[in-house]
Amino acid sequence: MRSFVQWYTIIAGFLVLVISSACEQKQADSSLNLLFQQKKIAAEIDSVLNDQYQLWYPRTVDEEYGGFLSQFSRDWQLSGSQDKFIVTQARHVWSSSKVARHDSTHKDFVQYGQHGFEFLQNIMWDKEYGGFYDLVSRDGKVLPDEAGNIRKQLYGNAFAIYGLASYYEVSQNKEALDLAKKAFNWLEKGSYDKQHGGYFNSLTREGQPYESGLAKDYNSGIHILEALAELYQVWPDSVVRDRLYEMFRIVRDSIVTDQGYMNLYFRADWQPVTYEDSSRTLQQENQDIDHITFGHDIETAFLLLEAAHALGFEADSTLSKAKKMVDHTIEHAWDHEDGGIYDYGYYFQGDDSLTVTSTSKEWWSQVEALHSLLIMARYFPDDPHNYFDLFAKQWAYIKEYMLDHEYGGWYRSGIDEDPEVRGASKASIWKGNYHTVRGLLRSKELLETMIQNRNSE
Repeated sequence: MRSFVQWYTIIAGFLVLVISSACEQKQADSSLNLLFQQKKIAAEIDSVLNDQYQLWYPRTVDEEYGGFLSQFSRDWQLSGSQDKFIVTQARHVWSSSKVARHDSTHKDFVQYGQHGFEFLQNIMWDKEYGGFYDLVSRDGKVLPDEAGNIRKQLYGNAFAIYGLASYYEVSQNKEALDLAKKAFNWLEKGSYDKQHGGYFNSLTREGQPYESGLAKDYNSGIHILEALAELYQVWPDSVVRDRLYEMFRIVRDSIVTDQGYMNLYFRADWQPVTYEDSSRTLQQENQDIDHITFGHDIETAFLLLEAAHALGFEADSTLSKAKKMVDHTIEHAWDHEDGGIYDYGYYFQGDDSLTVTSTSKEWWSQVEALHSLLIMARYFPDDPHNYFDLFAKQWAYIKEYMLDHEYGGWYRSGIDEDPEVRGASKASIWKGNYHTVRGLLRSKELLETMIQNRNSE
């Protein structure tokens, strides 16, 4: 006859076995549920991407004057003057080339890249002084600014390099790479700051910097970073690598603060122009040049990782900084009720916490957040933030509030906060498809990789 201790040991062992089996089953169920979610969202993203392709191309292709048409109404009818902005034109070259490169069902998109490249080469490149013009009319006449000056920008030239490098990658058209090299060397001659490093943004037609107290800025900084990363992939030149590494360090260690957000404007020596120690009144008066831009922060998290990869670096310290940027954004800008991230905010003098000062949810911010959240989910699957859950909620937000299910395309901002944008234009010189194509295409590819890895376990 067994003793009490023997019976206790048998029962305890049985309970441990039952509990262990239940835990294993729960983990298996959770894993299957995650796999199901990944497959479902990947299929939905693929569907939205194909809708994007059909909406934008060939509709935006200007067969009469070259380049891409700029302005479309909510129902995708031509509207406005159709002026052509170097940023939008170059982004179309990049987007169509990336689609041709990564989507086997749209290899023909390389022709749109070719069409855009020819416009950049023949119309937007200044054949007298070099560099790309900022803005031209639909028929190619150079448009001056309000003061009558023909200005150029690092920002626009960076996107030209970005698009040309992408087009060269898929086409191997040497003329495109040559033009990208010319643009890089033009910036090197005038925009590059040999004393303090980095680049000046606002340039004369000849390519010399304008005198300004706001000599350098975060937006041109992060986008020359991604342009150099793209260029270095197809032209592994030592000077390009030096500039890429320099901008990588400037963005990561100077533009991005230790708290995980970016300062916006800087003097030539990279001293930030901020009002953090000023009165609340002065801080409010200068919100246009000093605030926390959540969308750019969460986008830059990805751009830093992309630059590190291009340089051949291990993620390590860059990953920790990128995570900090994503965490700061979701901890301060995430809408816990509907999803989505707000536009910008500020740490006002005397307050203990950040104040969201613009609750608009811009279309580009939402798709950049989607992509960066998925990257964090891949690197930190067990993090308390539960990045994949946030990613899934963000995708649900986009489907509900960003996509126009009647006419197609993305609203300018989320209709939960800005319902009047239902009637706003679907495309303009500042609203193209670069953010949406990039964020969705890379989210889809990352999901497919995660699914493959899980299936092989």
